[in-house]
Amino acid sequence: MSLDPQPTEILVEDAPPAAEDYGLSEEQIQEVQAALEAGEFARVEEVAQALHAADLADLIESLATDDRNLLLDTLGPSLDPEVLSYLVPAVRQDVIEKIGPKGLASALSHLESDDAVEIFEDLDEEFQRHILAQLPAGYRLVLEEGIAFPEYSAGRLMQREVVAVPAAWSVGETIDFMRTAHELPDDFYDLFVVDPKHKCQGFVPLSRVLRTRRPVKMSEVMDTDVKTIPFTMDQEEVAYLFRQYGLVSTPVVDDAGRVIGMITVDDIVRVIDEEAEDDLMKLAGVGESDLYGRVWQTTRSRATWLVVNLGTAVLASLVIGLFEATLSQAVALAVLMPIVASMGGNAGMQTLTVAVRALAMKDLSAANAMRFIGKEVIVGCLNGVIFAVLTGLVAYLWFGQPLIGVIIGAAMVVNMMVAGLSGTLVPLGLEKLKIDPAVASGVFLTTITDVVGFFAFLGLAAVFVL
Repeated sequence: MSLDPQPTEILVEDAPPAAEDYGLSEEQIQEVQAALEAGEFARVEEVAQALHAADLADLIESLATDDRNLLLDTLGPSLDPEVLSYLVPAVRQDVIEKIGPKGLASALSHLESDDAVEIFEDLDEEFQRHILAQLPAGYRLVLEEGIAFPEYSAGRLMQREVVAVPAAWSVGETIDFMRTAHELPDDFYDLFVVDPKHKCQGFVPLSRVLRTRRPVKMSEVMDTDVKTIPFTMDQEEVAYLFRQYGLVSTPVVDDAGRVIGMITVDDIVRVIDEEAEDDLMKLAGVGESDLYGRVWQTTRSRATWLVVNLGTAVLASLVIGLFEATLSQAVALAVLMPIVASMGGNAGMQTLTVAVRALAMKDLSAANAMRFIGKEVIVGCLNGVIFAVLTGLVAYLWFGQPLIGVIIGAAMVVNMMVAGLSGTLVPLGLEKLKIDPAVASGVFLTTITDVVGFFAFLGLAAVFVL
């Protein structure tokens, strides 16, 4: 009798989905475009209805204006209201103009309060009045209260639907309540236990409720280490709390400590994404609307920062003008001069990016600022020495003048050290002045590294070459 195991045939009916199987594909976009051009609107509706709301939003954003309007006409009232919450503001505004006040009022009434407030707050006041006039009194009050909270605050971010139960209730009473109540959120993860004054005493994860016997009191199974958020807290601070403590949801309270809403992790993911994107865009002086905005709007928004950059460039040119006589006598200086400024600018931008990110993540503060500054200055010096040797050797081989190589090397060390120093001090200084470091740091840094680079290189050349 053989003891060898017999081979077992494993049948794999379907391969697991790959990353490219999720989201909107290029083929789907092309299929919808072709169907719109051919007037096959039934096919368009079939494809659109099969998409998740987020993917349908991507489809709307990817279409040209005429095709977008045709798609909206085709979908009509069947357009999933949740799509509006996934659209970028610039495209969302175009869609809102297309569906009109009546269509938007209907869509808002089917959304959870946090998504509805996010859309409603971007409308102008006249349009808001038209929308409010078409909503039920209760929902109208939710929107009015929502936009009354400070912009970018927890109050604007929260949803008003929340599961709050008395501490004296049993698990069974809580489950029965959740089965019969109509004003609960569509999705929730935690139940908040409150006292008679509606102040939060703790929370119970939904999974724990389902696994606990019915007679047990909620007060016996709740966690008391609950992180309540004041409605005035900035959304960046809220995101920090979620990231720091691994929160899934948390209650929002008013000045008296009463629970008035909750924030869930899906809202925070969006905040973190928006804040990171916003900082990245600000560093370059552009905005999200540049991708979807009209030509004139994009041109005007970019021109503002280009004017500022022009002013800083003029300042750097004035420094060069001080050494006009020096440049006229040594062509090599004019050729090599941009290298020093460029290397300093790039090195400073590396430090600046780390500093701005660390400030946003609260990893950089007064407690460790000096250590960070010292490290970046040392890194700048070391890189300066490395590239001083490289550029000095290149300058010597290029022009056959050892002194030119020594001067550009010395200027390189000075500018790289200043780049490391200014890459830390500029964002820290702006943060101290309550100015967003992502907005203005790049302009100041470029000016400093250009001016110092030109001055160091040309100043040393004026002293030792001529």
